[in-house]
Amino acid sequence: MSERPPVPPSPPAPPPAVEPVETPWTDDGSADHRFRVVPAAYVLLRRTGQSGAPEVLLQLREGTGFMDGHWAAGAAGHVEADESVVAAAVREAREELGVVLDPDDLRPVTVMHRGQPGGPALEQRVDVFFEADRWRGRPRRAETAKAADLRWFALDALPEPVVPHELRVLRAIAAGGEIPRLLVQGF
Repeated sequence: MSERPPVPPSPPAPPPAVEPVETPWTDDGSADHRFRVVPAAYVLLRRTGQSGAPEVLLQLREGTGFMDGHWAAGAAGHVEADESVVAAAVREAREELGVVLDPDDLRPVTVMHRGQPGGPALEQRVDVFFEADRWRGRPRRAETAKAADLRWFALDALPEPVVPHELRVLRAIAAGGEIPRLLVQGF
């Protein structure tokens, strides 16, 4: 009778998408002398339209004080204290579109370091763009005071106007091929 070979150990589990935080973040003021940027998360919900063309969900901004009257990502917003950019993307999709995203269904598209030379501190940004083609719930305008409309558009037939830095990312997606991992705008 021959012995069976030993069973190899299972591979280790992949690390979680969001590392747990041991202690909450607090601003102790020690970096007041340094330049600060505002991190933001953008969620581009994607689907294949009836014609077979790839589509993206965009909202028409209204009542926000920034680029009102322009089309923009279906969901986007600032990363809050004690929140990862992934958690911010999930939260913004729930708050703005009424959909539930699994963090593992978010695919990073690109990161954009953007600024307005001499502009307000709030407009010095690091924007992280995600796309997703899976979610739970039907997308809707959940924050009606901040969006006048919400529609699907073919990537090759985007509306006008689109928030300029977002248009740059959408055009890169529409062009196919490899999207730069890092984009810089305004410097």
